[in-house]
Amino acid sequence: MFSGHRVTIVVILCLFGICLSQSGYSQKKRKQSAKTDDNRVYLVHSNTLSYDQRKNPDAQILCGNVEFFHQGAKLFCDSAHFYEGTNSFEAFGNVKMYQGDTLSLFSDYAFYDGNEQMAMSRYNVVLKHRESTLYTDSLNYDRLYSVGYFFEGGRLIDKDATLTADWGEYNTGTKMAAFHYNVVLRDDKFNLISDTLYYNTSQSEAHVVGASEITSGKSNIYSDDGFYNTQTERARLFNRSVVKNEGKIIIADTIYHDAKLKTSEALWNVEYTDTVNKNVMTCDYCWYDDSVGYAMATKKAVAIDYSQGDSLYMHADTFKLYTYNINTDSVYRTVHAYNKVRAYRTDVQAVCDSLVFISKDSCMTMYRDPIVWNYNQQLLGETIKIYMKDSTIERAHVIEQALSVEQQQTDTTRYNQVASKEMLAYFEKGEISRGEAIDNVQVIYFIIDDIDSSFIAQNNLETTELKMFLENRKMKRMWAPKSEGVMYPMSQIPPEKKFLDSFAWFDYVRPLNKDDIFVWRGKKGKSTSDDNNVKRRKAPLQQLGDKKGKSTDLAPAINKLN
Repeated sequence: MFSGHRVTIVVILCLFGICLSQSGYSQKKRKQSAKTDDNRVYLVHSNTLSYDQRKNPDAQILCGNVEFFHQGAKLFCDSAHFYEGTNSFEAFGNVKMYQGDTLSLFSDYAFYDGNEQMAMSRYNVVLKHRESTLYTDSLNYDRLYSVGYFFEGGRLIDKDATLTADWGEYNTGTKMAAFHYNVVLRDDKFNLISDTLYYNTSQSEAHVVGASEITSGKSNIYSDDGFYNTQTERARLFNRSVVKNEGKIIIADTIYHDAKLKTSEALWNVEYTDTVNKNVMTCDYCWYDDSVGYAMATKKAVAIDYSQGDSLYMHADTFKLYTYNINTDSVYRTVHAYNKVRAYRTDVQAVCDSLVFISKDSCMTMYRDPIVWNYNQQLLGETIKIYMKDSTIERAHVIEQALSVEQQQTDTTRYNQVASKEMLAYFEKGEISRGEAIDNVQVIYFIIDDIDSSFIAQNNLETTELKMFLENRKMKRMWAPKSEGVMYPMSQIPPEKKFLDSFAWFDYVRPLNKDDIFVWRGKKGKSTSDDNNVKRRKAPLQQLGDKKGKSTDLAPAINKLN
């Protein structure tokens, strides 16, 4: 009997020892697991904990002041379903997540996956990160990569700027946001509309991709690849972007625009258009300061005036615009073009070293070897002033060593020539109607038969003043107070009398078309500006004027020969 009892007791003791050893191994394993499993979601607190084996057997049902902790983040809610087996939970009511002291996430509902470190927040979602706040109804926040994704419309407020879009993402690590579809960025100073926008909240800089428009004050910017800083109001624009401001339009490969300073810098294939005054500037570099009304253009710079229908093209190394008395009733502007100025229009061409246009008196002054051509006529001097009215030439003033040359159409080897100290030309409807030569006037003029346009004689004369009256670019009448000269039949013209001493025909310098303005061709020999002491030769022999010095109209004498 005692022997059987001893066996039974030994067996029981052995079984008890085995159970104790297995229990100790199990506890040891859980502790080790607890030490090594850093990704575990911890339940910190709940007022109540219960189970519902029928409806949700895998969940711990938590109610009242629920708090979780996971990987440095604290999560709070009114109630939750905690799935310890999958390391996840559902949070209901007043859901809050705090990560350090820089990031917080609020919503009405959230699902949190501890293994993926993903928080899927829904309804009245608010993500706060430093000075930026994101509002949406659906947000997935990836804690592993510090990126929040919204896909049912969102609104980001950064300092004074507000950004809205259909969907996008925000990286709390890099402070970069990406927004897509119906993107609007605005504050009290500007408004930006785009399809795709990348926004750096730390630098307050937006990068637009695709068709975009930025409105700031009176400026409008259109770009499909540009950067705009909402704090400094500076823009960097690429890929043929457009800047518009009160009728002024800049298009270029690259534009730097400062809305605060009202400055623009454009590079490569620049097109600056003034729609009010109907002129265009093209170049490879342009600078404009709207605050002082200053502009500069260089590198293949061309000024185009299209106010008269037929466009005038002008090239120079550099153009500069200055504005005086800005923002007053007495405002006026000056335009400076210098170094190798060449201009072309169908009816007029010009070259000079430099020119200045002053809007106050609508006067354009050409300096250093200026030459102007109008069809078969050439005009040159030391300085030429051209006065405009409503973008149309009204009168011209040639100062010092003035020379007017008209090439005959029926015989291109013969030229009508007028040389004087000064010349004045008056225009009507864009055509010369009257001309005056003043002081030391020398003339070579051909008498032409009205019937067959044949040459009758060459008239050489000298006078102190000469007035010429034209109609349809043809001479109708001339007048001089007193003159002396000689008239040569065509067969008896001495070779040395065919040209004035100052005669020059610079047709080889003349621009041939709008592309030829880029090809500079200098004068051969001395320039007029270097020849300041040209002696005017007096024509002897026959006098055509009144010997007593009375004023004589030359038209009757000319008419007798016609």
